[in-house]
Amino acid sequence: MTSKRILHIEDNSLNRKIIRDLLARTSYELAEASHGVQGLDAARAVPPTWRTARVPIIVITSFALSGDDQRAKDAGASDYVTKPHSPRELLAIIRRLAPEA
Repeated sequence: MTSKRILHIEDNSLNRKIIRDLLARTSYELAEASHGVQGLDAARAVPPTWRTARVPIIVITSFALSGDDQRAKDAGASDYVTKPHSPRELLAIIRRLAPEA
């Protein structure tokens, strides 16, 4: 069975490193992008493991306003996490939405 792919789009290089380190000891395959357009290019180059209508999306933000979580979910997000967050909690969400192979 192939590993599940995760595309992490984050403009902050330190935050990308945190996620890279978090997933290093898992079976997930990580692709990274530093902005949305690069993320779309990466998603097209290496398609998700699942059909796109079923791809879990986790929004992680440091600029959370009241109601943003619901707006993100209404737009199709599977979960919503505010920064700062616990890497362990984020990994638990990832594993819940896309269990390791």
